[in-house]
Amino acid sequence: MLGLVRQLSSLGGCAQPIRLDGQRTEIDTFTGEILRELKSKELPAGHLLVRCGNRRTTRCPSCAELYRQDTYHLIAAGLRGGKTIPDQVTTHPRAFATLTAPSYGSVHGRRVNGSARCHCGRTHTKGDPRLGTPLDPERYDYTGAVLWNAHAPALWARFMLHLRRTIAAAAGVPQRLLSRVVRVSYAKVAEYQQRGLIHFHAVIRLDGPAGPYTPPPVWATPGLLADAIRIAATRAHVDGPEINGRASSFVFGKQIDTRIIRSSAFQAGTTITEGKVAGYVAKYATKGTEAATLGVLRAARAAWHRRHTPPPSPTTLVLAHWAYDGTGLTPDLARLAALIYGGSTREQGVTAGA
Repeated sequence: MLGLVRQLSSLGGCAQPIRLDGQRTEIDTFTGEILRELKSKELPAGHLLVRCGNRRTTRCPSCAELYRQDTYHLIAAGLRGGKTIPDQVTTHPRAFATLTAPSYGSVHGRRVNGSARCHCGRTHTKGDPRLGTPLDPERYDYTGAVLWNAHAPALWARFMLHLRRTIAAAAGVPQRLLSRVVRVSYAKVAEYQQRGLIHFHAVIRLDGPAGPYTPPPVWATPGLLADAIRIAATRAHVDGPEINGRASSFVFGKQIDTRIIRSSAFQAGTTITEGKVAGYVAKYATKGTEAATLGVLRAARAAWHRRHTPPPSPTTLVLAHWAYDGTGLTPDLARLAALIYGGSTREQGVTAGA
């Protein structure tokens, strides 16, 4: 039983561990002696169990939390330095922008024009299934909403194009030469609003020609960046398909929120700080449809494990073969895992399946 507890504990509370069948054998190439051997069928759980790595909180809170923490540190490093980013990055212009979808019809909401009462005349509580649904289903533009979501990535790309154009115009240089004087860096996440439409949260920073290692020119101020974001967001549009003889076009909604990030990380108050932004982006990265690439952090974690794991001898041959058997735990193992982590794993939906 102790071995089984150790194996389940190594999962860190993963709700949907991946089951692997196979073995790993280390052989001395000079003598042919088998030095070490690991067989899945001889493990306490009968399989090699590895974390699922799912980034969605609704699927695996444990793995999503690890991803959230990675995202937090990645964003925080880009705002205040660290992880090869110099501390001087705190002096660079930085802004936090939220770009939303336009309206395709009124929906039930918790706050409307500053009031807690919805347009329907009622006050909705959190979790009310009517939240986000159309007030008038017959008049709601479902087609436009679905197509807006489909064109949102292209609309973001067009926004970035206009952002660079706007900054280049302020600098008085052609856009193709902008990178010689200033570079635009960003990290973004996409989140589904309650009405089912995507909106973007983004951290945007201005650097010098060599990125975060060089300061931007004196004219590249936080105010200029904030203004350029608002201008670019209003200019961005993407042409869509022709529907019933009418051409369609997609733009961002009027609710464009741009806030300058101050260098008062983790301080209380209403100022939007580096710590608040990093936590905010990390939170939505576990719910969103896309997220920043974290390969560098994963590689660093793997390198740490290699440094703390005795390497095989140069004369050792390692033979390994693993095959996917399924995802999830049996009901008995799921209950034991829940006991180990105080119920933090989801007992429902974690039973073994192909």
